[in-house]
Amino acid sequence: MSEATVEAHRGMARRGFLGGAAAVTGAALTGTASAGTASAGTARAAGTRGGNGAGTGPLAFTHVTVIDGSGAPPARDMTVVVEGGRVTALAPSARTRLRPGTRTVDLTGKYLMPGLIEAHTHSDGPETVVPALYALTGVTTVREMRGEPVHHEWRDKIRSGELLGPRWVIGSPIVDGTPSLWAADVGPTIEVGDAAEARRAVRRVKREGADFVKVYSRLSREAYFAIADEARRQGIPHLGHCPDTVRIAEASAAGHRTIEHLHALLLATSRHEKEIRRLLDAVRIDSRDPSSLSRYHSWFQQVHPLEWRAVRGYDRDRADALFRSLAAHGTAVVPTLSVHRTLELPDDVPTRAEEWKYLPAWQVESWPDQLAALIGGRTPEQARRIREIFAHRLRLVRELHDTGVRLAAGTDTGTGYLVPGFALHDELALLVTAGLTPAEVLRAATSDAARTLGLAAVGTVARGHAADLLVLDADPLRDIRNTRRIHGVVVDGRWIPPEERRRLLTAVERAAATTPPPEEGATMKGCGCGGHP
Repeated sequence: MSEATVEAHRGMARRGFLGGAAAVTGAALTGTASAGTASAGTARAAGTRGGNGAGTGPLAFTHVTVIDGSGAPPARDMTVVVEGGRVTALAPSARTRLRPGTRTVDLTGKYLMPGLIEAHTHSDGPETVVPALYALTGVTTVREMRGEPVHHEWRDKIRSGELLGPRWVIGSPIVDGTPSLWAADVGPTIEVGDAAEARRAVRRVKREGADFVKVYSRLSREAYFAIADEARRQGIPHLGHCPDTVRIAEASAAGHRTIEHLHALLLATSRHEKEIRRLLDAVRIDSRDPSSLSRYHSWFQQVHPLEWRAVRGYDRDRADALFRSLAAHGTAVVPTLSVHRTLELPDDVPTRAEEWKYLPAWQVESWPDQLAALIGGRTPEQARRIREIFAHRLRLVRELHDTGVRLAAGTDTGTGYLVPGFALHDELALLVTAGLTPAEVLRAATSDAARTLGLAAVGTVARGHAADLLVLDADPLRDIRNTRRIHGVVVDGRWIPPEERRRLLTAVERAAATTPPPEEGATMKGCGCGGHP
């Protein structure tokens, strides 16, 4: 390993495991320009406009089993016609008459479903890698939980056909109290100390083009409710972490659209809530510490005993009343079981995975040391308790669903071991482990996720809806792991068949392999959420 790479690893260890999908400076993007050109050339060779450009004229997928994302039973031997980025017809193949000149793709024995929606990401890396990985793994819509200018640039390029990638819903920088849990090494954070600053922050992020206000854990009550009120006035949703100072039921009533992760729910469903809130108020971080990694390590050490206390005091009646309130107010939950598993069951983290080849090797090699630095120092008893906490989170997911709370599938991609696109397929399997059926899980990643994100005509296979589709070789209703058995994808009307998909994935692999590590001192972008209660 070169001296420069070793030094980059040292820098990443200081800046943190939460750096997730590699922070890439302009130098790194320049270094992968040739791979990007190759990818665009492949798109042009396929007869498209490049990026997500749809082909000319109607395209019919025939004799396919349609799983429409609504929860309805699968419809067999169907024809789905796509034109101009929309589904224009959906009917049994035996009753379908195609216009002259319609191209056809025989999908006998295949399964067609809506493209997947990833509801919680912190995307960071080369534009020749990250956007394409989402699309090529069937993730056709992404919600970015810590928006930065690069995400808006990617979205513009995708819309213009210059870049292959998903639809992108982009949040604000994190809006937190002062001092924030996050240091400057993981990206922009807006700290607000009172109601006036909170209202200014909402107006600012709306001007900057954010689709929603991302709120965080250390906001004061005054600041949080000012954000909720100003967001309502400005017509922009607010969502994210429920602040430590605010009860979940209060936040839900104030219009909090989605609750991210399962930390706050442990507190809110415990008969020890008042005691734990008092102890949580006493938790301190060193605001002078420039490393988010060390801040979070300190935070974990102080908070995990409180989570254990909450789990030991779980109150099913209290949980049932809270969950019914969330359902009544339309507040959804994004469990992000993937990041919980990584941070809470480190012994179960794989030592190798096929999809890691789509990220720079220096990044993947840094993960074990970074994870150890973030969660290291646990005693065997602490590890046992945290494993039980994770099991309790799984039970909460099932109870949320059974009580009528809408769930949306999200991973917290941007944290180590979570590869863009691929991680969502693992999240679906975790949701089945939690007790949901494959059909319920597919809804959490399609129609229910679209509703959660406020997207119309996305997330179901229906006439007039977006032609974002995933074609599988095997039935995901029989085994949710079959969502990984991808035959081809339709991204905003563009059909990417098996051979082209393989070529594009090879181009992504080459781009990752030629991406150099960030220069020493470069800012590492972070997940911004991974482990806070």
